[in-house]
Amino acid sequence: MTLRHVGVMRGALLALLGMGLAAAAAAQQPTPTPPPAAAAPAPPAPAPPPAVELPLEPKALDILKASSRRLAAARTMSFTAVVSYESPSRLGPALVYTTRSAVTLQRPDKLRVLQTADGPASEFYYDGKTMVAFSPAAQLVAVAAAPPTIDAALEAAYHQAAIYFPFSDVMVADPYGDIAKGLELAFYIGQSRVVGGTTTDMVAYGSHGVFVQIWIGAEDKLPRIARAVFAKDPLRLRHQVEFSNWQLGASVPADAFKSARAAAAKRIPFAHPDPAPPAPPSGAAPAPAKPQ
Repeated sequence: MTLRHVGVMRGALLALLGMGLAAAAAAQQPTPTPPPAAAAPAPPAPAPPPAVELPLEPKALDILKASSRRLAAARTMSFTAVVSYESPSRLGPALVYTTRSAVTLQRPDKLRVLQTADGPASEFYYDGKTMVAFSPAAQLVAVAAAPPTIDAALEAAYHQAAIYFPFSDVMVADPYGDIAKGLELAFYIGQSRVVGGTTTDMVAYGSHGVFVQIWIGAEDKLPRIARAVFAKDPLRLRHQVEFSNWQLGASVPADAFKSARAAAAKRIPFAHPDPAPPAPPSGAAPAPAKPQ
């Protein structure tokens, strides 16, 4: 090997050594951090849903008014009302309980309601002067002085003794007037040929915080079924009244609004079944209100 060859090889080795040192030095340099990416703009807030205008359809109102006129014009009236209402069970799902009431009234100041139920039967009599609540099985009766009209007597029975009839809307002097005071919506659904063995008009309405769907006879204007849900009820439990055996304007015996058995029963106060708790001692904090 000549000196020339040795020089060439030495130069090549030095070049390779320089490249290795440069690479090592480069590997020890920190990797530059890329500039942060611009944050994505927040998505625009969703537009609020358009306001829903609650309808008050003239056709629905006309059907309700026509039914009210038919009921209000009847001097005497009798019907059967089967009431079904849901109540929550301990396991969660609702159970259904049922009552059946035979109702007779004579406007403006007489009413009789004979009720059988999934529980003890009861009877209610009003003759324009007194209200009588009678429990036949227990032979107990509660009697109170009464105001001079059916409407006022129903109100008094509720406030004094928590007596309430879910079908009272058809018994008052002006059924539509009571609905109209708090009417929020009303619309026509259509006709049914299934309910009550006749053709009915279906109407939905909301009044006083209650949403009701009602089936009203297309020809006779008499209610056949009403289903209700209370707006403030978180469980949305359903209440239903089924009407049958309507008789309007028939004669009613004079003694229909009294009961000899009730008159002979043991008297108890005409009062709320769940009385208010006694007042706390002076200086004590009042008891907390019951949850609704």
